[in-house]
Amino acid sequence: MSESPKSPDAATAGSRGAEKSPVDPGEVVVIGAGPAGLTAAYQLARVGRTSTILEATDVVGGISQTAEREGWKFDIGGHRFFTKVKPVEELWHQILDDDEFLTRPRMSRIYYQGKYYDYPIRPMNALKNLGFIEAVRCVLSYLWAKVRPPKDQSTLEGYVVADYGRRLYEHFFKTYNEKVWGISPSELSADFGAQRIKGMSLFHAVWEPVRARLFGSRGSGKQVTSLIEEFQYPKYGPGMMWQRCTELVEAEGSEVHFHQKVTAVRRGDAGATTVVAEDSDGVVTEYPADEVVSSMPFATLVKVLDPPAPPEVTRAAEGLRFRDFLTVALVVPEKDGFPDNWIYIHSPDVQVGRIQNFGQWSPYMVKDGRACLGLEYFVFEGDGMWTKDDADLIEQAKQELGVLGLTDPATVEAGYVVRMPKAYPVYDEGYQAKVRVLRDWLTEAVPNVHPVGRNGMHKYNNQDHSMLTAMLTVQNITEGTSHDIWSVNVEADYHETDSSPEAWVGTAEGSGGSGRDAPVVPAR
Repeated sequence: MSESPKSPDAATAGSRGAEKSPVDPGEVVVIGAGPAGLTAAYQLARVGRTSTILEATDVVGGISQTAEREGWKFDIGGHRFFTKVKPVEELWHQILDDDEFLTRPRMSRIYYQGKYYDYPIRPMNALKNLGFIEAVRCVLSYLWAKVRPPKDQSTLEGYVVADYGRRLYEHFFKTYNEKVWGISPSELSADFGAQRIKGMSLFHAVWEPVRARLFGSRGSGKQVTSLIEEFQYPKYGPGMMWQRCTELVEAEGSEVHFHQKVTAVRRGDAGATTVVAEDSDGVVTEYPADEVVSSMPFATLVKVLDPPAPPEVTRAAEGLRFRDFLTVALVVPEKDGFPDNWIYIHSPDVQVGRIQNFGQWSPYMVKDGRACLGLEYFVFEGDGMWTKDDADLIEQAKQELGVLGLTDPATVEAGYVVRMPKAYPVYDEGYQAKVRVLRDWLTEAVPNVHPVGRNGMHKYNNQDHSMLTAMLTVQNITEGTSHDIWSVNVEADYHETDSSPEAWVGTAEGSGGSGRDAPVVPAR
């Protein structure tokens, strides 16, 4: 592996190769050393520009880090390296050598009432597992929904019931979404269903296998939920990518500073002038800035501006919130593992929402011939689960494995807890208007501050689209382009099925593919 960024030929959409950028950005401060922030630093290094990267924690990668405890490695949330955005994939292979990626089979299922169900749901498999009598009830429920569809299909519950019938909805959709978002699907927007499970009607799910058997690849059927069967994955988890990226940008003269919590972004008439950060010992450092690339939470960025934003902007910022996340990793005998990358847990008898098998992501993540299972809990920072002692969380996770019948709690050999704040931007009622208020004011008042990434834009981006927002932002800064990064799609139709360029970037907000958003949750 070279010690400087590799060939830049295809590192960005519309890149000019290695020629010197016509615009000197001056002092660039990058807030956050996650995928978006480090991608920005890397792209700046490609055109001979250094930057100062401020990271609030002691680790790079953000939610895409690889956490490690006593030699066991954990992928926080699971990161399949698959993208339809070619410049991003090429960038991955600039940062890591080809032989540092594994090709891994994709497998995930739903665990419900002691049985495994294919995911995406294949009704024939589901109906078989449910048993003849319940299968008949589900079919009748589906037919009834076609005759008498729910009057209110603006909610996730109404949307799914209309496509699947109430019985299948209650079996496979209700409990999991309650766990993920902490709210009933009857209070979630149908936008989530339209974007996440678009096209997954019972009719199409049954017809597609029949059509494929009769006509092969011919025919007009389009089941958008068919997923990729394999993906790339760094040998030592996603954090390997960002650790290497850090080494590369530092080798080019940029500096990464840890434990730097940004407490103020000072601004003048022309925009931001200084970024102020405080370390864990209370030492305050001021960093001059001609350009600021920020992946810190969008609302927090607005709140730390000095002089402060107007009251109406501050109120909008205070209205944006996140869903937080924690993983309890348990070391178990290898026989207690499973072939899936992860299993969705739809049982209402336990709080765990999903269980990863880290060894199925990469054998380099585990050791000693053991399996390591990551039980994932969706929480709010500060609630009972978040503040519970690690020992109590480990004991709860052990008992829940027993309740699910996956393993005997007594066979668990070790346990570890990893907490991840601000994992998922919540799309509550009115969130779009709040984001728009922040965007409009920021563009006018501090045009040299550039939000990027999932948290930075309060946008439910995957890793590849977070990276793309940073790549296009660097082009705007160094080449004078005018990419609208807000039109970078969160995910098209079903991210893994649409390869058109329009699926990942458009010319205006809301354009470019269908766009998958997170659920819209009524504000409380």
